Amino acid sequence: MTTTENTLNLALLRQAPQILRARGFRLYTKCGRRLIDLWLNGGAAVLGHTPPNFLRELKNTASRGLYAPLPHFYERRYIKALSALLPDYSFRLYAAPPQKLAELYSSGKVKTWRPFSSCSPLNDHYLLLVLPGILTWRDSLPLGLCVAACSIENDQMFLQLPSNDILPPVLLAAAARGVYDLIASPMRAKPVLPRTFKALHANPLWKRRGIYLYLNNTPSLDDWAALNKKFLEAGFLIPPSPLHPVILPGELSQGEDAKLAKILLETTFT
Repeated sequence: MTTTENTLNLALLRQAPQILRARGFRLYTKCGRRLIDLWLNGGAAVLGHTPPNFLRELKNTASRGLYAPLPHFYERRYIKALSALLPDYSFRLYAAPPQKLAELYSSGKVKTWRPFSSCSPLNDHYLLLVLPGILTWRDSLPLGLCVAACSIENDQMFLQLPSNDILPPVLLAAAARGVYDLIASPMRAKPVLPRTFKALHANPLWKRRGIYLYLNNTPSLDDWAALNKKFLEAGFLIPPSPLHPVILPGELSQGEDAKLAKILLETTFT
């Protein structure tokens, strides 16, 4: 992604009003407006913004002062959680993607994997995982906690990458709890959104993979900016980058389901 595209992504996100608090799959603005979050921090909040176990682990670990990047057994605990989720892979942990990993991702040799997707990782040797955690983004790559996965049978990629960064235990502890919560939440993959699913079936511009929505053709930056504005006016926050999927929330009211269905059905590009 070019610098111009990245700048536009930041500008799109700044078009959203200031957020005062987040609860579940909803955001509450400083001026009292409620938004349905369809970005969910690129998937880092796929279980919602207030998963109780994740927040409890974060609070308990932070209360022990473990927010500095220091060696800790939480690294092994997080890798154990990742192995329970993807048992045939080994992992590397970074605060930011090293240059070689970014190059492999840009070339398509490393693919993004997200939980609750209809796409199986079994045929992909190299993955960049998007999992619950405290993440930010640059050029659509995760910062704060970047997890690279390599199939055990074909682990040549790790010969090209540096060893694990030393990450703050508070991030690792909460992220490990998030992975176990993912494993224990299979129903998150089955939101009940009858009107939304009907609209997606009727509009060929959209395709669905599990809880993730993608456009069949990558829109221009101007088209994506216009779509962001339209969704925001209707009360929905979508990704600031077309490289991130729209993520269906775990639950919506009937009225919210109808409103989301309407805007998905009306999505067009000139």
